[in-house]
Amino acid sequence: MWIAFRIAWRYFFTKSKQTVINRINAIAVVVVVVSSAALLIVLSAFSGLKEFGVSFTSGLDPDFKLVPQQGKTIVLDSFSAAALDQLKAVTAWAPVLEEKVFLSFESKNQVAYLKGVPPNYPETIPVDSLVVVGEWGTMGRAETVLGYGLASALGLGVFDYDSFLNITVPEDNPNALLQRTRLKTQAVFVVGLYRISDDLDKKYVYTPIAFAQELLRYSPDQFSALEFRAPSLSKETLRQKLPPALQKNYRLLDQNDLNAAFYKMLKTENLAVYSIFTLVLIIALFNVVGALLMMIVDKRPQFSIYQAMGLTPHQIRQVFFLLGCLISFWGGIVGVLLASGIVFLQYFFPFIYVPGTAIAYPVLWEASNAGLVLITVFVLGTFASFWATRKVWQVSRQAN
Repeated sequence: MWIAFRIAWRYFFTKSKQTVINRINAIAVVVVVVSSAALLIVLSAFSGLKEFGVSFTSGLDPDFKLVPQQGKTIVLDSFSAAALDQLKAVTAWAPVLEEKVFLSFESKNQVAYLKGVPPNYPETIPVDSLVVVGEWGTMGRAETVLGYGLASALGLGVFDYDSFLNITVPEDNPNALLQRTRLKTQAVFVVGLYRISDDLDKKYVYTPIAFAQELLRYSPDQFSALEFRAPSLSKETLRQKLPPALQKNYRLLDQNDLNAAFYKMLKTENLAVYSIFTLVLIIALFNVVGALLMMIVDKRPQFSIYQAMGLTPHQIRQVFFLLGCLISFWGGIVGVLLASGIVFLQYFFPFIYVPGTAIAYPVLWEASNAGLVLITVFVLGTFASFWATRKVWQVSRQAN
């Protein structure tokens, strides 16, 4: 094997006497370089778009969220709350109360989600940093912060002392005739507007949790969920650290679970992009097959010399197999290095922008993508080299 490798290495770096053979070999290497670089650039661009999209879709999502398996509420006693405060791996946590409500302001109406939060909620999710108009402040009992999209749809502003936002929820009345549902309405004062994306800006209305509990008729120890900020923990690790009372009848969700449909779509698109450009790489490797066949024909007169040196037909076949592997491997490595340089250049010194905007096209270099490209090139290149050299003697006779 070592002798075959040395001969293949010499063939790889030594030019042939025939110019056409040299050009075919150079084209084979260049095509592998370009195709592998294109694969890494596309995967890096897709990773950048994924991170760019996730920053908007999960801007208001916690790292982990504990929700009930059945029913709508979690009962949090003082012992469990004290145990959660002692978890050193959890940066912050907060109980929340969430329910769909009906908003009305003057003659305009809108449906949104009411989210009651405690005063320390910005420690769990820095929603206060997303406020673009007004302020998060202390979030007094009858104060609220809502999305910019909701404010635009309702036509309201902040610190409007002449009018209030009305929040309405259904209230069951077992004594009513015909089991009619009556409505309960309370007015709140808008102190801030947050802005992330069009979808999220029309979703939440934040109020103090005491206000939400009173409006929804929940007791002080009833909540819809517990939200955690623990970026260094995995879901299973956090589950094991939870108090025993919170490990039963409750589900712990991470950001993948909270945005399952979105992440599933991203994985499907990533697989589709990878498959398409892998097909391009397979087509490019036909150049390697052609180059190997031409090299076999060109070097056939040297076969007798190799036999005199004691090389067997299998070892002579190994020479050209290793030559094909060298073309694929070096082409893949150079392609990855070239693509990495382009990706880093776009990341630090953008030169491609989203059409019609001043936003740099997002890219993200990931070692997993680079490794995937190298493995793909190596595996496909090895297979192409094996296929091209499987009948080296018959090809030589036909060339004669």
